[in-house]
Amino acid sequence: METILLAYIFVFGALIGSFLNVVILRLPLKKDLVATRSACPSCGTQLRWYQNIPILSFSVLRGKCGFCQAPISWRYPAIELLTGAVALALAPADLTGPELANFLFFFTVACIFIAHFFIDLDHHLLLDSLNLYLLAIFLLFSFFTYDWSFWLIGGAIGFGAPFLVTWAFYKLRGQIGLGGGDIKLYGILGIYLGPVGVVFTIFLSCFLGALVGLGLIAAGKLTKDKPMAFGPAILLVAAFQIYFPGYAHAVQKLLFF
Repeated sequence: METILLAYIFVFGALIGSFLNVVILRLPLKKDLVATRSACPSCGTQLRWYQNIPILSFSVLRGKCGFCQAPISWRYPAIELLTGAVALALAPADLTGPELANFLFFFTVACIFIAHFFIDLDHHLLLDSLNLYLLAIFLLFSFFTYDWSFWLIGGAIGFGAPFLVTWAFYKLRGQIGLGGGDIKLYGILGIYLGPVGVVFTIFLSCFLGALVGLGLIAAGKLTKDKPMAFGPAILLVAAFQIYFPGYAHAVQKLLFF
């Protein structure tokens, strides 16, 4: 692929990453995503167009607001860089026909995962709006790709198993284990990953979440009053399965069959 085309793909990804920053900031607060112009979160001054160029503006402004000099979070350019890198990594040699459709599918899923990841870190929420968008994409893909039993049983196991465990835990302990967004996300992932795949997702994400939780407890950053966001563990495991299926299947066979 020509260098100029790779540059265009990266810029496209970075621009989408800039929009994801808006989604991550505004969607949990139920603010408009399109009509309202970007502004400094510290002083509220609307940004000029040249102060809102992905990655570049952050570098030129040296990570500070051009008006009040308040520091700008490193996460804005990091998400733009990440999304640009993902676009490059997923870009096929031929951006036409089925390859273009595959690129758009996998890139869109990655963008939803990125938004979900950071929103859950900030607010402990896996929003229904993003889950519904992911559901529509997976249903459309799976309907034309898999036998109905694969995605239907996968979705049922993905939703049903965590729901029953959470219900039983609530009845026994009077506490809610998994949040509703986590349970819905498992169900949606089951539509794409199938019965065995989603069981692997549940198992490995719980294992990863437990490891991270123990580390945070040891560091004194996790208490009863400050619970851990579990969504990132689910998303990381699901991303491993979706984007590195060969390695995921090898681990899956090692753990199961």
